[in-house]
Amino acid sequence: MTRSVRPFQKESGSLTAFPYVSRKAMPASGSWSAASLSSFALAHSSARTGRITQSIRRYSPVPAPEPSDFGVVPGYYSPRPAPAHGRTMRLRPLRSVEFMTRPKGIEAVGLTKRYGDRTVVDNLTFTVRPGAVTGFLGPNGAGKSTTLRMLLGLDAPTRGHATVGGRAYAAHTAPLHEVGALLEARSVHPGRTAHHHLMALAHTHGIPRSRVTHVLGLAGLTDVAHRRVKGFSLGMGQRVGIAAALLGDPATVVLDEPVNGLDPEGVLWIRTLLKSLAAEGRTVLVSSHLMSEMALTADHLVVIGRGRLLADTTVADFVRDSAQGVVKVVTPEAGLLSELLTAPGVDITSPAPGTLEVRGTDGEHIGRTAAAHSIPLFELAPRTASLEQAFMDLTRDAVEYQATPLEGAAA
Repeated sequence: MTRSVRPFQKESGSLTAFPYVSRKAMPASGSWSAASLSSFALAHSSARTGRITQSIRRYSPVPAPEPSDFGVVPGYYSPRPAPAHGRTMRLRPLRSVEFMTRPKGIEAVGLTKRYGDRTVVDNLTFTVRPGAVTGFLGPNGAGKSTTLRMLLGLDAPTRGHATVGGRAYAAHTAPLHEVGALLEARSVHPGRTAHHHLMALAHTHGIPRSRVTHVLGLAGLTDVAHRRVKGFSLGMGQRVGIAAALLGDPATVVLDEPVNGLDPEGVLWIRTLLKSLAAEGRTVLVSSHLMSEMALTADHLVVIGRGRLLADTTVADFVRDSAQGVVKVVTPEAGLLSELLTAPGVDITSPAPGTLEVRGTDGEHIGRTAAAHSIPLFELAPRTASLEQAFMDLTRDAVEYQATPLEGAAA
């Protein structure tokens, strides 16, 4: 069966769709190859983007090539049967195909930003890979916002460079389809409704009204879509910003403090949304000061302090490597066991009679040592540090704005 397909051109490691090819412009017969079809489509493509119209006559001697001939990922686009002779067919936008084939991820190489004699970001290098939620953490004044602005082309780095999807943000011809970003939720004209705000953004990229309706529903704003933004709460404003970030169905999502102002249901929604985006193979970078939420959401962490990289690792490794890993031991032979466990790098304290808190070794070693000397154990409980405690320990010397406790305050 003859099939109607999209023509593609291989370009810089990504697939580019030609927006429009008419049936009348195509030869009535002849052998088609992937290369000849691409060349023909290039010669007859128009300036319109987002949709393709093409028909291949049924009496063409060679069936149209399969999408896989052009490098399309199977399962993400299934061509429909060709229409009747002499008619054309409008096909779906190419977004999902491009999303699966173009370079993905965020890469920062030697990013440095100075304002006068002050260095805000200092030689920062890291990579955010697709398929995982990456938390971007750091104390106030660490340079997180400045780094995000450089990633999105809003600030020019003094030195170094950053790419999103394999190229600088400014080099993308349709940035809403490449990167969805939320840096300031209330950067919306207060006299506009949520619907009109998103429609204004959609018009810049030829995004249909149906997509606006979809993201409004996704963000839970359907019932207030035609209310003016100036009457929105902080949480509702956050939802508008997140809807705008998702408008172009982007391959990369960058969110700065997305849970600010959200109620518990909204926080759960954001957590589920971020994980689902990463599960689809998208690149997700999220900045937050809520360590408890990051512990539940993030798979990977990039931690900075005073503009410098402090950690680039998984959440599990970050917590495990924290110096606060403690093993609680309850035994009637606490003194003897303490002597047996004493070694360089092992810290042992006794907060109560018969109880030991051991740092610098693991529960397996403690249990084997006790068993070898017939020491009974009533409790052997490893306690790893929380993400919050591990973060506080790592950034203790990188906190720029240190608060002073009130005199007489309870510890």
